[in-house]
Amino acid sequence: MQIVLASNNPGKLREFKALLEPLGCEILPQKALGITSADEPFETFVENALAKARHAARVSGLPAIADDSGICVDALGGAPGIHSARFAGDGATDADNNARLIEALQGQTQRSAHYVCVLVAVKNAQDPEPLIAHATWEGLVIDTPRGENGFGYDPYFFLEDFGLTAAQLPPETKNSVSHRAKAMRLLRELLAASWKL
Repeated sequence: MQIVLASNNPGKLREFKALLEPLGCEILPQKALGITSADEPFETFVENALAKARHAARVSGLPAIADDSGICVDALGGAPGIHSARFAGDGATDADNNARLIEALQGQTQRSAHYVCVLVAVKNAQDPEPLIAHATWEGLVIDTPRGENGFGYDPYFFLEDFGLTAAQLPPETKNSVSHRAKAMRLLRELLAASWKL
């Protein structure tokens, strides 16, 4: 089954392919189909993911999966949250966003944070029963980046259980324990029950 991934993020595309292609799904990035990114005008991960999935399904005529995810830092009242990809402004790079996060946390001793991932799958743009999976991944924000794997805030996201950052984890480990991996397992169960994958 072909499914459009409503994202242009190459890191997310790699993770989705690794998690869904073994189920016989061909994951097509929206860019390959000429689909532009949807607006994200909402204040929650769920609403933004649903808007992205419906947009990709509407334009492509194919089922679509969208992810809205981010890092929520307790000392910052949950920020950057839904604004994680553009924390340092529109067009910001991962390096820009990370620098902004570390600057915002200067002088803070409370460094607890969690990644959030909400996945939404729709059969079509009008699907009245979208499948929604939500998961989190707990960690701490550190000041100095570590590791070469991953993307986004991963080099600064320290996992006490592993004694490593998310960027230091081997990809196969990250793909089994991350917020996105947890949400994907939940979504796989929903897809199997509802879409018979």
